[in-house]
Amino acid sequence: MRFDLDQDTTLNETYKLMAQTIIPRPIAWVVTEEDGIINIAPFSYFIGLSSEPASLLISVGHKPDGTPKDTLANLRKTKKCTICMVEEKDLTKMHHSSKALEKSQSEASLFDIPTEPMKVDYPPIISGVAAAYFCDLHQEIDLGGGSTIPLVLRVKEIFVDDRCITDTKRMSISFAPVARIGKSYAFLGEEPETPQIP
Repeated sequence: MRFDLDQDTTLNETYKLMAQTIIPRPIAWVVTEEDGIINIAPFSYFIGLSSEPASLLISVGHKPDGTPKDTLANLRKTKKCTICMVEEKDLTKMHHSSKALEKSQSEASLFDIPTEPMKVDYPPIISGVAAAYFCDLHQEIDLGGGSTIPLVLRVKEIFVDDRCITDTKRMSISFAPVARIGKSYAFLGEEPETPQIP
């Protein structure tokens, strides 16, 4: 079956097609802060874009009333965010943090998600995460319509918990990330052996 996106495929159908075939998608917990209110939101439209310059990309939508989601509004104002990788132990709180809240409410308080400051002038990290990226908003990408806006984030500093570094010389890192596969969450489990190239 073929789906012509210029003809009869709805936005909801397009999302379902992409979300269930581009898998797994890592989940980024994006932390922003504005007027002392910490906003924590999970995004699975998230990917590493480049390591030189170190850059990430997230796609942020709008609220049902057409206004920017808090993550987008905060980034436009402060130009800074902290991205935390989600682990298996964080699944329930991460899922709860996807609930739409009033701008004056903080997921950190409402869902008991502890945070801690780490880098001056950046939002806090979520306590106990394996890895975090301190980022500046570099660029918004205009896709020529629609309500989703890709944001290019320039990475200024990376934090990796010592417990996750298995080899400091080779900089080998191991943790238990959560991914999105279609409508479901997934744990990546054991890594298979890398096939040998003949």
